[in-house]
Amino acid sequence: MTGPRDGAMNSPLDSPLDSPLDSARNPSTQAARVLVQALAGLGVRDVVLAPGSRSAPLAYAVAEAALADDDPTRDPNAPRLRLHVRMDERVAGFVALGLARAARRSGDQRPVAVITTSGTAVAHLLPAALEAAHSGLPLLFLTADRPHELRGTGANQTTHQVGLLEPAVRITFDVPAPCGRPDEDRDVRNVVSRAVGVALGSRDHNPGPVHVNLAFREPLVPTGPWPAPSTDGLTRVHAHPGTPAGIELAAFSDANRPVSASDGVRTVVVAGDDAGVEASVVAHANEWPLLAEPSARVGGGPNRIPVYRLLLDGTTLASEVQRVVVLGRPTLSRPVQALLARPDVEVWVVAERGRDWTDAARRADLVVPGVPGQLMRGNLGRGMGWLPRWQEAGRAAARAVADVLIGEQGADSGPLVAALLAAELGPGDVLVVGASNPVRDLDLVAAWDDPPLVVANRGLAGIDGTVSTATGLALGLGRPVRVYLGDLAFLHDVGGLLSPPGEERPDLQVIVADDRGGSIFATLEHGDPALAPLAERVMTTPHDADIAALCAGYGVPHRAVSAAQLPAALRDPVHGTSVLQVHVDRSRRRELAARLSESVRSAVD
Repeated sequence: MTGPRDGAMNSPLDSPLDSPLDSARNPSTQAARVLVQALAGLGVRDVVLAPGSRSAPLAYAVAEAALADDDPTRDPNAPRLRLHVRMDERVAGFVALGLARAARRSGDQRPVAVITTSGTAVAHLLPAALEAAHSGLPLLFLTADRPHELRGTGANQTTHQVGLLEPAVRITFDVPAPCGRPDEDRDVRNVVSRAVGVALGSRDHNPGPVHVNLAFREPLVPTGPWPAPSTDGLTRVHAHPGTPAGIELAAFSDANRPVSASDGVRTVVVAGDDAGVEASVVAHANEWPLLAEPSARVGGGPNRIPVYRLLLDGTTLASEVQRVVVLGRPTLSRPVQALLARPDVEVWVVAERGRDWTDAARRADLVVPGVPGQLMRGNLGRGMGWLPRWQEAGRAAARAVADVLIGEQGADSGPLVAALLAAELGPGDVLVVGASNPVRDLDLVAAWDDPPLVVANRGLAGIDGTVSTATGLALGLGRPVRVYLGDLAFLHDVGGLLSPPGEERPDLQVIVADDRGGSIFATLEHGDPALAPLAERVMTTPHDADIAALCAGYGVPHRAVSAAQLPAALRDPVHGTSVLQVHVDRSRRRELAARLSESVRSAVD
């Protein structure tokens, strides 16, 4: 990956401005059409477009590729793509992110392309680029630019776009304006091949976003027929083989402490975001407790311990942990991070993707590129009675939390709303959960035997783009999706409700837990009553936004319900896009968190 000071990767398209022109064709249109053919040939199926003038060659090309097969104006040489148009580049980036998540969940990881014009349009892609970078999602940001001779001249909507998305993107390609020189089509295909290969992590097992900055000269409107498809210059990059077969822990462990069957070390498995079913396999095979975040994708099963966050917070059982096996990216709770930071706990990290690994406390003893054979075969914890103790504690903790929340009925607290939502969802459902309190409340109260598909943007855990991500996920999966988020996250991405007339509309139900501000700060040090006068303004940021009026302005059905009315509302089928607003009381959030913790400690110890 190139850095902003190093410049971008030189492209084969770099050629003198006075190269011979093919006057029989429009170079910008030709290059855009060849590029779109190459994208489709390399597996791209979805393109998200935010309109603009300089990107017109690409816009017309993908619009022609999205025409129906029976459209009489469709060119037979145009590939078939699905196009999604959004007015806001930031929304477009997160819709593409959701589409990429849907492809990964469907077991068919493929890049999703985003097209924007020049100038500030490119900068609006940075939030989605950062989330994609930390989540390992293959996005192709295709940004239009002025030709090189206009850069640095004060030309309208012209800035230094090369490097603008770094270091979020894996690599930047700066492609000069096409001029119709010989072999230009082949070079376009080669650039696309390299961009797709890097985005998929085919060579380095590190998928992520790629920036392709494409200069165009006028004319920008299409002329003539499409070129015949060609594979000249189209390179198919075979995927990296990934985790070496037969990896064993013995090769990595201290020779004085070999890993053997039934080693007697009291171990828990921590499954963070996107850990995968391997976490469940490891926990089950070794009779270890599984402490899994909602978006870990580990399924259900008897090893999954409910209310684990509070079990780790000051209980005797937590103090007995000697080793943690980490999969995925755990980011939700301070008790988990405190466990991973303990000097008396051995930490093994399974990091299958990318150059980095999860170790915020900088105490990992072992990092391996895949689940070792010993952990899959199991027996390391059998016969210890360790798992039954955690299962019993989990049941007691879950009862304690339920008893507290029963007393909350009528108060409409955040954890109560999350518990009611979780009770209505099952294996056939899809839930996108927003950052801050919603995902943490769900983590606390959900105790699914057979969970729904839960998706969260935990790469950087921002509140932005949640509605748009859920939109892309619904469009990509072709299934109804619910998204559960707070009022600030909703307001941050309310533009995600908007799509132009005629665009495909997702079946999406947006559930807004509205506590009129950022109540997560009440459970942190900022919730100290002594800080209340200042924290209310600069941390909680209360608001008087009329969510019903906003929905009306976007033409989206809205319904306000109480917590007691929520279960019935959730049983209605999800058709089209709608919003359920649940008013939540945040005034007692800090006191409720303390009561929950104390109740669990009393029940367990």
